[in-house]
Amino acid sequence: PPPPSPMAPNTPAVPTIKLAQDGGIMPVLGFGTAPDPPVPAETTRAAVIAAIQAGYRHFDTACLYHTEQPLGEAIAEALEKGLIQSRDELFITSKLWCSGARRDLVIPALNSTLRKLNLEYIDLYLIHWPVSSKPGVYEYPIKKEDFVPMDYRHVWEAMEECKKLGLAKSIGVSNFSCKKLEHILGFAVIPPAVNQVEVNPSWQQKELIEFCKANGVIVTGYSPLGAIGSFYGSNKLMESDVLKEIATRRNKSVPQVCLRWVLEQGVAVVVKSFNKDRMKQNLDILDWSLSPEDHEKIKGIPQSRVCKGFDYTSSFGPFKTAEELWDEEV
Repeated sequence: PPPPSPMAPNTPAVPTIKLAQDGGIMPVLGFGTAPDPPVPAETTRAAVIAAIQAGYRHFDTACLYHTEQPLGEAIAEALEKGLIQSRDELFITSKLWCSGARRDLVIPALNSTLRKLNLEYIDLYLIHWPVSSKPGVYEYPIKKEDFVPMDYRHVWEAMEECKKLGLAKSIGVSNFSCKKLEHILGFAVIPPAVNQVEVNPSWQQKELIEFCKANGVIVTGYSPLGAIGSFYGSNKLMESDVLKEIATRRNKSVPQVCLRWVLEQGVAVVVKSFNKDRMKQNLDILDWSLSPEDHEKIKGIPQSRVCKGFDYTSSFGPFKTAEELWDEEV
């Protein structure tokens, strides 16, 4: 029998964005696998299969999430079932954990990720946070006394080596402020392709997005719906009267308006839902657009960061406060 159709019927193909330094092609809508609270590996595996069937091709994981292995199993199953014809149809992002953020540990950390995923390469490897922790000790939350300043230059050189070895097609950072990103850009031979940060209508990141655009760095937004349901998230976006009014007028949901708004900033987005109906709704943001009036209204939404990053601050570490972690961008 012919293989099943890889895309759900009537699903528009997700547009792609070209990553600067090497022209890698990244789908602008990614499927997140950070389970909060944690879920069994089987739940993640089944969700990824459903997401591939729905039309997602970009998958975002990290050492921190403990979802690399089930994601890898789902990719193998999707190939076996003919849901995709080749691994190259997928764009896989993973992230370096703080305990691996040392010159000599970056490549071993990526090799460990590749083993869990059962892949020969990933498409994008990101430094998860701009801080290192006690080498070789995986822990979360990180003990306050285990934080150490990151040796940005040597860690970035090791990231560049990952790319040169073909273990990662592109490299980048996550949770980097303008100032920290500027520091990396000052010495990078291969500049970061991506900075993955929180972006949503209640944390619009205008300055950071402009800075990244000016420097050829693509921004990917996480927590586009305000991290609803997570330990650090809030319902404020879902309850926003401004967003509710726009959604009602356009016959869309508030999450769809949030996701569409992020895309219209020229930002890629990672969204997580293990519910099949919501997976499809989250894809239904590609064939309509917000009006200039909608954008003006959204601009007026009060701003506050959802992911404050307190877990990465410590009186013993390089960043004593959230203000230091984000360089006052709070």
